[in-house]
Amino acid sequence: MRLPASRSVSARGGRPSRRDSGRVAAAALAVTLLAAGCQTAGSSAAAGSMQLTVAASPGVANAPLYLAASEGLFKQAGLRVSIKTYDSSAQELSALKAGKVDVASADYADYFFAASIDPGLQVLADGYDAAPSTMEVLALPGSHIGRPQDLVGKTIGTPQPQEFPYSPSVPYSLETMATQSVLLGDGVQPTQVHWRAMPAPHLVGALQAHRVDAILVTEPYLFQAESQLGATEVFDSLSGSTAGIPLDGYFTTRSAAGTKAAALRAFRSVLLQAQAQAASGRSVRSVLAHDPQMNVQTAAMITLGVYPTSLNVSGVQQVANLMYSFGMISQALSASSMMFR
Repeated sequence: MRLPASRSVSARGGRPSRRDSGRVAAAALAVTLLAAGCQTAGSSAAAGSMQLTVAASPGVANAPLYLAASEGLFKQAGLRVSIKTYDSSAQELSALKAGKVDVASADYADYFFAASIDPGLQVLADGYDAAPSTMEVLALPGSHIGRPQDLVGKTIGTPQPQEFPYSPSVPYSLETMATQSVLLGDGVQPTQVHWRAMPAPHLVGALQAHRVDAILVTEPYLFQAESQLGATEVFDSLSGSTAGIPLDGYFTTRSAAGTKAAALRAFRSVLLQAQAQAASGRSVRSVLAHDPQMNVQTAAMITLGVYPTSLNVSGVQQVANLMYSFGMISQALSASSMMFR
């Protein structure tokens, strides 16, 4: 069942909710027994004949996927879905291109970079879209960094690139692209800022140790920096020209589309149902409570983005256009031509 294209579901938790202890208790009661590293879903003898292997990793963007697996939604649709865990979107896309999996989750910037090299990759479904307070540049209190202009000459710690090579002058991830877009809108040239890439789990520690002046983070590291260090927002990277853009999606190949079209359509339908269930946020927070980077309290307090119930082609095209304008890809790409139908 394809949900109406005009609807999308927001599962955002606002900043005040982080201090609402009642939500912590509610999330604790809602916790399911889903293991964050779930490898197989619906693989019993009663599972349907259609089979798919999905490359993913536990986290905020993929929570509805693990929710669908834990609640047996794929099995009910006659699907046998095996979820293989990878450490990065680069590994997931590599497994997809090698034919080791049928579907891979990744962010759109990494996908477009890979698709510019391998045109056989297709967009299967939207997974996670931008919302306020889900990607921010933070600084320590007392640092005198409170606005974009204060970052001139300063060093921002960022997650390390996946598909892209590191560059001090060109964005090397969706996060750095969105952040540099906001900086330009505030009159700051990205080259006036120093960019230091490192593993995402190291960012909060780097800020605390003053190895960087600010950090670019998403959840759960955003909540950790605020709650543990008292870090404050310099600006929201998903605002202005980047407000509401698609962040993560699910991708397949033309080869898989030719041989497993029915299974892929069924997978997309079930996934969208699970994303619709994410409206309250409670179900996905119960999944996230088992994420290795979180616990029940963190899962209850983090700010969630939007889990869409349809594919926003114009929004996906906006990401491709931004990448081309920043020189992240060498040629303009048509998002509509890359869609699985």
